[in-house]
Amino acid sequence: MKNIISLIIILVASSYSSLYAQKFDIEESNKTISDFKKEDPGIEKFFNNSYGYAVLYSVGKGGIGIGGASGKGTVYEKGTPKGDVRMTQVTVGLQLGGQKYAEIVFFEDKEHYDRFVSKDFEFAAQTSAVALSSGASADAKYREGVVVFTMAIGGLMYEASVGGQKFKVTLFGEEE
Repeated sequence: MKNIISLIIILVASSYSSLYAQKFDIEESNKTISDFKKEDPGIEKFFNNSYGYAVLYSVGKGGIGIGGASGKGTVYEKGTPKGDVRMTQVTVGLQLGGQKYAEIVFFEDKEHYDRFVSKDFEFAAQTSAVALSSGASADAKYREGVVVFTMAIGGLMYEASVGGQKFKVTLFGEEE
């Protein structure tokens, strides 16, 4: 139990500190896009048809009863990198462990994309993500203009919790 608690603390702390320690890396976001396409080639239709998307290439998550996550990445408009994105999450419920994953949020149209980049944006607790595996994208559909895919990178998390994700976008050329 002590090792699990240590792992969770290290995972969340390293994710949080790396989130603020450096400028975000577009190359990492592009590599993540490539990894998602390799895992499920059908996801290509979302890259081709979405107005924009946010690629979170590094999300660390951990919890014991109360959990948290933080991540960083790049926001794209019509395939072109436009800014940095940060995500934070707090969850409450039955949960134990630590996990690292990547996440891509696709925006169906300009309206939903603009809402995401224009202010702090938050997903409700009931927003669900599609866990990426071969063929997972075939049945995925936009819900309220958004579809979310996640891909596990490492760790183990047992979870039956609720919480929302909050995003902050800084477009290139803007001051933080």
